[in-house]
Amino acid sequence: MNYIAVFCGASMGNSPIYQEATIALGKWIAENHDGLVYGGGKVGLMGVLADQVLASGAEVIGVIPEALKNREMAHERLTELHVVANMHERKAQMIASANVYIAMPGGPGTLEEITEVISWGRIGEHTNPCILYNVNGYYDLLGKFYDKMVEEGFLTPADRDKILISESLDEIDQFIASYVPPMIRTYK
Repeated sequence: MNYIAVFCGASMGNSPIYQEATIALGKWIAENHDGLVYGGGKVGLMGVLADQVLASGAEVIGVIPEALKNREMAHERLTELHVVANMHERKAQMIASANVYIAMPGGPGTLEEITEVISWGRIGEHTNPCILYNVNGYYDLLGKFYDKMVEEGFLTPADRDKILISESLDEIDQFIASYVPPMIRTYK
């Protein structure tokens, strides 16, 4: 069983495709007998995801900072809800509680969260897969930017291969099942 940390927004986005993909991800998590670790809110894609995973019979662990507890409307029906002091503690607890990290489409906070876990993986802070769920081509430009990092010598091709950007839950499932952690980055 995996605990999958999903980083996503407290808003829905402008297209129904994001909500549909979130529901599909929630069903996929439960069908794989995995658990969800997420930001603890009941609004936006966060709420849709938690509701779907719960409705499908799987565990949901929420982690929410005290300052956001009321603004993001903490979900009351979770398997566990952890209220932490700040965003740093939220991310640290989510990262420590999961062994797979997936970013749904979201705003700057979502991008910052998945970028941090990708970066931490490169230096050996964890050995888990990092995935960007590329709904509606949302992460296409970021994928090109990672490719530019390789081209310019700031990201190794091997490390780039450890970042999956995909719209296919089947491909995501295969990536997780066959994942081999990268070599810990060294400096010369």
